[in-house]
Amino acid sequence: MGYILSNYGILGAFWGTIQLSVLSAIGALVIGTVVAVLRISPVRVLRLIGTSYVNIFRNTPLTLLMVFSVLGLTFVLGLTLSQDLSRNAYLWAVIALSVYHAAFVCEALRSGVNTVPAGQAEAARSIGLTFSQTLREVLLPQAFRGAIAPLGSTLIALIKNTTVAAVILGTRESAGLLAKITENEGASLPTFFIFALGFVILTLPIGLLTTHLSQRLAVKR
Repeated sequence: MGYILSNYGILGAFWGTIQLSVLSAIGALVIGTVVAVLRISPVRVLRLIGTSYVNIFRNTPLTLLMVFSVLGLTFVLGLTLSQDLSRNAYLWAVIALSVYHAAFVCEALRSGVNTVPAGQAEAARSIGLTFSQTLREVLLPQAFRGAIAPLGSTLIALIKNTTVAAVILGTRESAGLLAKITENEGASLPTFFIFALGFVILTLPIGLLTTHLSQRLAVKR
């Protein structure tokens, strides 16, 4: 075990997982918020676009998105984000994780919007607020507070799903390094335990924090 710890950059691989998770979480939150706005829009076409996005990406395997981003978009269509192949794969991994989990962020926020009494939106319209003003001042602030727990669950799922990025990233993140260690040194229970413990360390505090915040920041009705 000491040999593996000293000869393989396990901490570096988990740092790569953390970076990948943070960038993807930011992207998923931004895209998911936009899609959530589309889903609750009074314009039917926009609602249809938002619903289609959620249905498509929630039912598309993440592995397929990863492979398509490199094989399909890069090598077939020639859409490269960087001339460096490793960096190009990394950027596509961030995009694939972002667009996939944005569908779940959208549904979490929409569930938060549903916790806001309809009378508040009607009151906002009655005093002359536009739809965008109602979203910004009334709905979204309460929706985020009501959606903290499901957003936390989505973030935990995103961190665990970074393992899928090993398909295109290789050893730049933890799952890829585990596969390399297993290939070179053979399967080892202590090695699997170290990587499992690493993911527990990454995800457990998020679960505890979001549970605490969801209880503390819950909107009183």
